Amino acid sequence: MAQNGCDITCYNRAGHHVSGAEYDKTIEYDGIRQKVVPTIEKKGLAAVSSSFFAALCSAFGRYDVVHIHAEGPAFFCWIPKLFGKRVICTIHGLDWDREKWRGSVASKFIRGGEKNAVKYADEIIVLSKDVQKYFLETYGRETHFIPNGVNRPEVREAKLITDHFGLEKDSYILFLGRLVPEKGIRYLVEAFKNVKTDKKLVIAGGSSDTDSFMEELKELAKGDDRILFTGFVQGAMLDELYSNAYIYTLPSDLEGMPLSLLEAMSYGNCCLVSDIPECTEVVEDKALIFKKSDVEDLREKLQDACDHPEMVMKMKNQAADFICEKYNWDEVVRETMKLYRK
Repeated sequence: MAQNGCDITCYNRAGHHVSGAEYDKTIEYDGIRQKVVPTIEKKGLAAVSSSFFAALCSAFGRYDVVHIHAEGPAFFCWIPKLFGKRVICTIHGLDWDREKWRGSVASKFIRGGEKNAVKYADEIIVLSKDVQKYFLETYGRETHFIPNGVNRPEVREAKLITDHFGLEKDSYILFLGRLVPEKGIRYLVEAFKNVKTDKKLVIAGGSSDTDSFMEELKELAKGDDRILFTGFVQGAMLDELYSNAYIYTLPSDLEGMPLSLLEAMSYGNCCLVSDIPECTEVVEDKALIFKKSDVEDLREKLQDACDHPEMVMKMKNQAADFICEKYNWDEVVRETMKLYRK
């Protein structure tokens, strides 16, 4: 959008940025201004406080459109609307149903954000047909299905990952994402421990208000030295992990539209995903699929993939062309701009 002449400002919470200290302060990135807003650095309050101040700043800013992402921040979409701004909300998934929020005050707040988006947003964008159906059936609200996009990346040789973790091409099964319960990582660890293979299981990613869950995972993985936790990764390390995996797996119970899955396929990976609609809509018949939450079915699919490299290679050969043609950012920009101008 910036390349097409739009004047874009992104509001971000204050505090340490996961990508590094150089992103902590107000910067410009590829023609996009980033501004930080006041943030109360306490669990459960950081997202709420930063969302409120971002909505307030955008309401007073000289903007034609305010685009709010996710259900929690959408709670405050009435503020810029009150000041005459055109408001677009993108619902990435039904966040109130995530395990870490279930039954809590946070879950009620996020559900309130969903309802405020329905009530106040000029347009709502959803990332899956399943969520689109949910909004129509629950609220009678029409939404626009505009999925995420992906760019075809440069596949990299294993260098950094070999130096740091001893990983080589096709020597590991990769999970990459936030370490949160709804990603199904418990099932993955339990299933993998009973797979007969020399390949490693690499779990890459950081926690998200879920440090206790990360400790639980490490405890669950004890006794199997094939299981490796890398922590948060980015840049060249991230590229190499995607580029050299034997298979990529996403065993989630709940997703919006998993960008990591698009990225994994764009690198030409054979993917193994749970049978939730948000995953199966993306992969169609170009990936391996197991029954959600079923540890034994996941184990069988993992073992099958390890035992049949020719099947994995077939999936690898068709993944990148399929995903890069089906989902691309240029199309996302075109469809989103239509809603901005409507």
